[in-house]
Amino acid sequence: MYTIGHAARLTGVPAATLRVWERRYGLVRPHRTEGGYRLYDDDAVRLLRAMVTLVAAGWSPSTAAAHLRAEESDATADGGPGPATGAPPTGPRGVPWDTTALAQAAAVLDRQAVAETLETAFALAGFERVVDEWLMPSLEVVGTWWQDGLLDVAGEHVVSAAVQRRLGTALDAAPSAALGPTVAVGLARGSLHELGVLAFAASLRRLGLDVTYVGADLPVPSWARLVADRAPAAVVIGAPMATDVEAVRETIDAVRAAGPGVPVFVGGSAQEDVGHEALLLGHSIQQASRALVDVLGAAPSS
Repeated sequence: MYTIGHAARLTGVPAATLRVWERRYGLVRPHRTEGGYRLYDDDAVRLLRAMVTLVAAGWSPSTAAAHLRAEESDATADGGPGPATGAPPTGPRGVPWDTTALAQAAAVLDRQAVAETLETAFALAGFERVVDEWLMPSLEVVGTWWQDGLLDVAGEHVVSAAVQRRLGTALDAAPSAALGPTVAVGLARGSLHELGVLAFAASLRRLGLDVTYVGADLPVPSWARLVADRAPAAVVIGAPMATDVEAVRETIDAVRAAGPGVPVFVGGSAQEDVGHEALLLGHSIQQASRALVDVLGAAPSS
């Protein structure tokens, strides 16, 4: 059972709005203590999160509430546990595939809820699957909510910092493979959105490659020195934004000049715009990391 303040943090809905939804739409009817305080159970939180999802998708609150009430009534009549729409979607192994959970926590600047959501997801399924099927879609929702004014820049930063810590931990936890092929992974100059490329670096290291992760905003001369000094078996450059494309092209030219014959792979949302005969990784971290291992002839460690 949750107090109204706790329910507000879990759903990203201000307490005052929860009271209005209760009074006006009757979607949930919280329990009351002897002192009159509201207490919300898990079913109530589930319905409220479903309401948030529908409203964020453009439904009016009244229509969303009516829809959920009807599904609740139908499920109860059928002897089921509740409406399919009201429950957060789950993966086959119980992963909470609710891609609004991070955005909801960010909207109320609830760092603990962000951390708990990440830990729950990564504890219940494989790293690459969680990244592909839940984390990256969740980050897209965070970006959309920020663009639509549903959360502040501070909320977006809370999520980004937490995700970066979690992915960095995964990278550090992966076993070192000093004798395996070396792959240099990072972003070009001016490119700052590193969560995708950081996740990919962690996946490569988990598969047994010796990953040199150089992070965001690496100048062109530094890329050239890295290739000349380390002689990597391959280079991976992220192109997360359309504005990164020109810098990625410059980096590819410098890498090829410093290490003729070193294959250059490009990933990220804008990878198809890069050209320059770069090898495209696609948009699945799990598939791309295993494909790169196959290309380099390294035996996967798992």
